[in-house]
Amino acid sequence: MTYKNTHLVKGSNGFRLLHHTMESRTHLAAEKKRCNSHNCAQAVVCTYCDLVGLPEQTALDIAGAYGVGMGNMEGTCGALVGTGMIVGLLSKDSTLARSRMKQIMTKFQERNGATRCKLLKGVGTGQPLRDCPDCVADASEFLEEILENNP
Repeated sequence: MTYKNTHLVKGSNGFRLLHHTMESRTHLAAEKKRCNSHNCAQAVVCTYCDLVGLPEQTALDIAGAYGVGMGNMEGTCGALVGTGMIVGLLSKDSTLARSRMKQIMTKFQERNGATRCKLLKGVGTGQPLRDCPDCVADASEFLEEILENNP
């Protein structure tokens, strides 16, 4: 998959990307989690922070509280939280951002069977649905689809 990258322009629906093609970053985001240098939210936010003009250290700090999902496994997967941060910063419109996140959450749920960290990791069931690097890759893939389809 490729998507548009590098230059943002202000449009009626917030910022949008100019038509510069770049390879998918899903593998980069997943590797950041796989090697344990980032939590799930940080892996996503830091992989795409340049698209929103966010310094990487700020991205690390903003997403730092969302390791093991929102609410320490009780809530939404951290990769989805990080994706929401990027979607919100790119959209610049809360209604549009919520609509885009609903699309991402629906696709993630359909693929993985859950959006809550606890359920994805199999806490209480002993049956993990998806490991963290794959959740990061999935959330990144769905983010890139939004970027690709909303130039």
